[in-house]
Amino acid sequence: MLRKRIPLLICFVFGAFGLAQYYSPHPIVVSGYSTVLDWVQIIFAFTLIVGVLSVFQIHLKKISRREKLWGYSIVTLSAIIVMASAGFLGGTGRGTAFVWMFDNMQVPMQSTVFALLAFFVATAAYRGFRLRNVEAGILLAAAIVIMLGRIPIGALISDYIPAGAEWILTVPSMSAKRAVLIGIGLGSITTALRVILGIERSYLGRG
Repeated sequence: MLRKRIPLLICFVFGAFGLAQYYSPHPIVVSGYSTVLDWVQIIFAFTLIVGVLSVFQIHLKKISRREKLWGYSIVTLSAIIVMASAGFLGGTGRGTAFVWMFDNMQVPMQSTVFALLAFFVATAAYRGFRLRNVEAGILLAAAIVIMLGRIPIGALISDYIPAGAEWILTVPSMSAKRAVLIGIGLGSITTALRVILGIERSYLGRG
């Protein structure tokens, strides 16, 4: 029973303390909250270690069992070891091996992945802009105005196109965005209160 009550008590105390710092400017609350943030950074460092160990455990298991595509596991573990060794031994400043590998290996790979995502975005846009009903027609018209309003040729066609694109972004699009943000905020508050009050206990595990 204590294994459940102690985590719930800790969660309630720190949750209530984190909530109080938004409403109380008292120096004790402010200094205490900064201390809590330092503890969070320490906990984050330990969770990073746990995450790395978990990655090693999963990929070593795949390598030992010769599972499908287990060669990629060797590449993953080798990359982690090489990058970590370069960072610990040579530092992370300019001109080091760590920065060179980051700029010449990881950045190009990230650019490649994002470039591939453009094709998926184009496919999704084609499906979304197919003129099947009135709503799809409105979406297609708004998309055309936005795209033309963001390139120089739109202003050459008419001065109304950039103005219309700006109006779409600042009025109907912004109102929808704010509605989504309000919904996200209410959902976040509800979830936080459920966790603080001990109603939501999924973080305690299945047991």
